[in-house]
Amino acid sequence: MRKNFGAKPLTYPQPVYIIATYGEDGTPDAMNAAWGGISEQNEISLCLSAGHKTVKNILKRGAFTVSMAEAGHITACDYVGLVSGNNTPDKFTKAGFHAVMSEFVDAPLIEELSVAVECRLKDYNPETCILRGEIVNVSVDERVLTPEGKVDPAKVSPVIFDPFNNIYLKVGEKVGNAFSDGRRLK
Repeated sequence: MRKNFGAKPLTYPQPVYIIATYGEDGTPDAMNAAWGGISEQNEISLCLSAGHKTVKNILKRGAFTVSMAEAGHITACDYVGLVSGNNTPDKFTKAGFHAVMSEFVDAPLIEELSVAVECRLKDYNPETCILRGEIVNVSVDERVLTPEGKVDPAKVSPVIFDPFNNIYLKVGEKVGNAFSDGRRLK
């Protein structure tokens, strides 16, 4: 037997993205968002309402970064989703984040978060709230790389959002090999 939850935005799990921008005065800003994902080979799409300070910054500067939330910084990552940059202009600093300017786009990288997608604005539709960015670079802090230069998910400790229970979960153990295990059924 199944339980019906109705037509709601519930997928399981959802990524926890921290979107960072610079304001008009160069002040870094960040927000937490879970509605988004890769939509093309070099494109990310996010659902962000126009009232967010982050959206205003993106529209003015034409750039943003998307970092993956990490378990070691969950308080800061949650905080930037609880307060608005419209009312708390120093929320980036209050979260304990430190900005490093991207080499590729006019937006900050968050020093504490090890994986970031650096994007140029492609377009924004205020009616649907869909913002699309062109991925121009993915940067990864060397502290989370293996000796072979691969990303070690245990070192990143990425976080996902469980919308059914309003909790964050740390990504865990390996359960299979992508593009490989299914070959046994061919």
